[in-house]
Amino acid sequence: MTPGPGRLVLLGRPTGHSLSPRMQNAALDAAGIALRYEATDLPRRALDETFASLRRDRAAGNVTIPYKEDALARCDRLTPVAAATGAVNTFWTAPDGALVGDNTDVEGFRRAFGTLVHQARGRRVLVLGAGGAAAAVLLAMKGWDASAITVYARTMARGESLIHRLGVAASLAIDPSEPARSSDIVVNATPVGMHDGEMPLDPALLLPGTIVLDLVYRAGETDFVRATRARGCQASDGLAMLVEQGALAFERWFGFAPDREAMWNALPERR
Repeated sequence: MTPGPGRLVLLGRPTGHSLSPRMQNAALDAAGIALRYEATDLPRRALDETFASLRRDRAAGNVTIPYKEDALARCDRLTPVAAATGAVNTFWTAPDGALVGDNTDVEGFRRAFGTLVHQARGRRVLVLGAGGAAAAVLLAMKGWDASAITVYARTMARGESLIHRLGVAASLAIDPSEPARSSDIVVNATPVGMHDGEMPLDPALLLPGTIVLDLVYRAGETDFVRATRARGCQASDGLAMLVEQGALAFERWFGFAPDREAMWNALPERR
């Protein structure tokens, strides 16, 4: 890994809501690194040209919705975890000029929510979504020893492909209502919830005491987190995961851990 990237970027569409630039620039300042982390709102037609320029600039950075799977196909090498999830959220330029793709969402999820889910043994888990974020969650759950895992996917083929690729013992649901009523842990791994009035699931389906992990984050928390907490659920948004996966990405780029306190302090609503 090159110790000093020429550029640091976030690729996605849209990126205006992202807190990653504030968080990563705070970490760069704390480390005394004279580099800026910049968000790029990237149209799909510019993907090939952009990845070519990243190689030329010996860049590093992150990838967010909707390009995590596109980035996987455009990297020259993949870490085992990126290959397993089928999605890249972190990349850097190696000394030989190759673009290396990684996925820090897996360990970021495990670290962020490990304190919330103290014991998953014997519990029933519902994962909403079948994209790159859901893949990261399912891979992280392999050591949770849950009694049952159900994946909700809008299309059967996409859900079946995800479960088969990861080799996880999970069932598939095209309607989340029934598993939601009996689940002990619910993870929203879809982008639904970024805007007012959006919810990935009717909160009324969940029993009080259900642990809700919403990977979406926004100022004031998501409507889903607030509504499920009002029902007596133990709910948390994706802010902790954002910090943890971002800290791991920083470590990949520079070879040392960032100042997590500085990263948290840069966020508008520090938990």
